[in-house]
Amino acid sequence: MKVLHLDTNHELLINQLNVLGFTNHEDYTASKTDVEAKIHEYDGIVIRSRFTIDKQFLDAATNLKFIGRVGAGLENIDCDYAESKGIYLISAPEGNRNAVGEHALGMLLSLFNKLNKADNEVRHGQWLREANRGIELDGKTVGLIGYGNMGKAFAKKLRGFDVEVLCYDIKPNVGDNNCKQVSLETLQENADVLSLHTPQTPLTLNMVNADFINGFQKPFWLINTARGKSVVTTDLVSALKSGKILGAGLDVLEYEKASFESLFSSDMPEAFQYIIQAKNVLLTPHVAGWTVESKEKLAQTIVDKIKARFC
Repeated sequence: MKVLHLDTNHELLINQLNVLGFTNHEDYTASKTDVEAKIHEYDGIVIRSRFTIDKQFLDAATNLKFIGRVGAGLENIDCDYAESKGIYLISAPEGNRNAVGEHALGMLLSLFNKLNKADNEVRHGQWLREANRGIELDGKTVGLIGYGNMGKAFAKKLRGFDVEVLCYDIKPNVGDNNCKQVSLETLQENADVLSLHTPQTPLTLNMVNADFINGFQKPFWLINTARGKSVVTTDLVSALKSGKILGAGLDVLEYEKASFESLFSSDMPEAFQYIIQAKNVLLTPHVAGWTVESKEKLAQTIVDKIKARFC
């Protein structure tokens, strides 16, 4: 089987596929049109998020048997159409779930203790102790939307704190010893913290909007390490200004390009101009699952799933 690698990944991915007898070709620079012209030669694709695998691309891939996406989500692939053509879809949420759980916890603790704000002030000669008095996580209720690989990893990290962890998920019976599954209404009644762990789907696009935010009974903190387009940034800014949202840790942004590799394709949106000035907002560039260890684990997960299906 011939495999075309469209994004760079950990070297073990190609090395182990070579050992298993696959023929591996790498093309990290060709345009999508150029790749479409030759994709009929390949049995498999390995991609991160370089471009969208749409119907036109899949129609050109007449021999394709699998697509391996080295990451957690498959939103850059027309999954229904691929599956209708018998193409096996592989993702690797097992590979970066621990990294995401640690990142979400780090963001939350940093916000609670104003670490980013305080660090910047001290570097500029300001010694403002009372203005940087933090709050403790113990005693709070943490609500998770989505309780798959990422949500479970974050809940596991929270076991060392005296917190109540609640989750809402469209799938039934996903709760466990680390988290109690509840209705969305119950979560909104009780949560002091909301952390998103959902894929990008029609249900989650613009999910966190003004109506959703106003459904919470208490002011709350928001952590988003999932997908940027789940949060309507203008509504987030309004909630930050009113105090309904106390602060936000955003690893992902509504304005990211589909490849996740850059931000704006036009002028900086007004809402984002507010976000980057807000002292109660912490920003990172879509790196929650982007660790030295996860790079290896993601690649290994893809290899293991290809091996289990085709060897």
